[in-house]
Amino acid sequence: MSKRKSAEPLESILTESPASKRARVEDEEDVRDDLATVKENGLNEENGTEQIDELDDGEDEDEDNVAAAPLRQNAPTQGYSDLYLDTINRSVLDFDFEKLCSITLSNINVYACLVCGKYFQGRGPKSHAYFHALEEDHHVYINMETKKVYVLPEGYEVQNKSLEDIKYVVDPKFTEEDVKKLDKVPTQSIDLANKRYRPGYIGMNNIKANDYMNVVVQTLSHVAPIRNFFLLHNFPQTTSQLPIRLSTLVRKIWNTRAFRNHVSPHELIQEIAMRSSKKFTLTQQSDPVDFLSWFLNNLHLALGGSKTKPLSSIIQRTFQGRLRIETQAITARSEATGDRLRFEDSSHISSKITPYMILTLDLPPVPLFRDSVESKNIIPQVPLTTLLQKYNGLQASEKASQRVRHRLLHPLPPYLIFHIKRFSTNKFISERNPTIVTFPSPRGLDMSPYVEPSPDSSHSNEPLIYEMVSNIILDASSTSKGGEDSNAADAANRAAGGEGEKVQWKVQLRDKAAAGSAQKDLPEWREIQDLFVERAEAETLFTREGYLMVWERKGRGKEVQR
Repeated sequence: MSKRKSAEPLESILTESPASKRARVEDEEDVRDDLATVKENGLNEENGTEQIDELDDGEDEDEDNVAAAPLRQNAPTQGYSDLYLDTINRSVLDFDFEKLCSITLSNINVYACLVCGKYFQGRGPKSHAYFHALEEDHHVYINMETKKVYVLPEGYEVQNKSLEDIKYVVDPKFTEEDVKKLDKVPTQSIDLANKRYRPGYIGMNNIKANDYMNVVVQTLSHVAPIRNFFLLHNFPQTTSQLPIRLSTLVRKIWNTRAFRNHVSPHELIQEIAMRSSKKFTLTQQSDPVDFLSWFLNNLHLALGGSKTKPLSSIIQRTFQGRLRIETQAITARSEATGDRLRFEDSSHISSKITPYMILTLDLPPVPLFRDSVESKNIIPQVPLTTLLQKYNGLQASEKASQRVRHRLLHPLPPYLIFHIKRFSTNKFISERNPTIVTFPSPRGLDMSPYVEPSPDSSHSNEPLIYEMVSNIILDASSTSKGGEDSNAADAANRAAGGEGEKVQWKVQLRDKAAAGSAQKDLPEWREIQDLFVERAEAETLFTREGYLMVWERKGRGKEVQR
């Protein structure tokens, strides 16, 4: 091979053809770079030129070999298909948090490193995952959208059945047969730490102050029509992220092959915070009823529900009913013989029918002076049936200058949500009512006395029996002021309406499968607070400060299809 002269100017090749000129320029630039390297090492120009010529000769000889063995591979080398799979560390994998690249914070084309659990964008030769593989010697990555596993920097896809458990944890899938067994066959699973857990009854991470969200999500994941819909429905790409992220979380709650015995709602909370303009966040305590109302309405719209057409989504078909509200004005007139006022009800009664998804129950005022002798007056109690008299159409309540009566209309929804109003606020003070709401049995609430029968209904006199599914309770405990938790305590105080109190939200859930397998009269209940799950006794459910209850109508199958 003839030697090239490194000092030849580039202007001498300008008259050549474009292809040859481009090749000559590239070779000349490579030679100059190599020459500069040689000079930096302290060699003279003559010896350096000879060494560069040797390098050029070597490149020409190995050109065919480089083309035959490229760095990127479409398939693993024969006999090395399971290379690097032993480096996967399942104990550090956590797919509950938002899938963002740890470098660019992008959520597009994200890959997870199966060795350290970090997220990176892309897998090309100039991607962050590619450099991570070279720098950290981590070679196995999974695409969070397609669930395909690749080895980097080679770039080929891994086809190995041992990775199916990781793909399932990323995105659990359920069949109709699986869903039918949820309320019939109790299942016990074991996580990677050899801890037993009941799918569907697992803890949820309280990142800072999002326990009010956790109890609502836990409740919705045990309402059978809502749960089954989000377990089985395949959402198109154009669907809003709100129902998609709720579906992912519900499927992880009921996952029988989870790596951990708890889940984190981080992805769902991020979407909720954005859509609610940070009204509901993970850093500040809020009211579960306010959140549930916002959540149900936004889910209804995100699933294609109509603002005017009733029962246009699974949300409304499950919870929405109709209510008749009668209002009667109260007038004040002065007596002719004195300055006293006399209040009279107007003869005109206006009536309207309005839809509802949550029924509010008003507690009686707390006694100002408590009896220190009789223990029954220490904690006030009221039966649930007494609070429901508000909806019998006879008992009236006064609001401003009007007398209001409520009456439920037939048919009732398959599921009823009761909100026991415990917090009251005026211009001077905000306080919490600790009255205990009692009920005879969580399986036998008859709603027929509060429903206005339909004229064309032949079964209007039949009892409407409801069974409790979920009971969200609050636990107010004293807390000291100041310190590192002062901001969280202040937010809790505003929610509880009291000074020096911190509110924690818990949820009690009925375990249908466990009760059915044991053939017991009373169902089993489980109480969940953040990551803690324990068994609760059905006889003592009413002894706590219930705040939000969900009741299921027996024989709900036909009603859900209405």
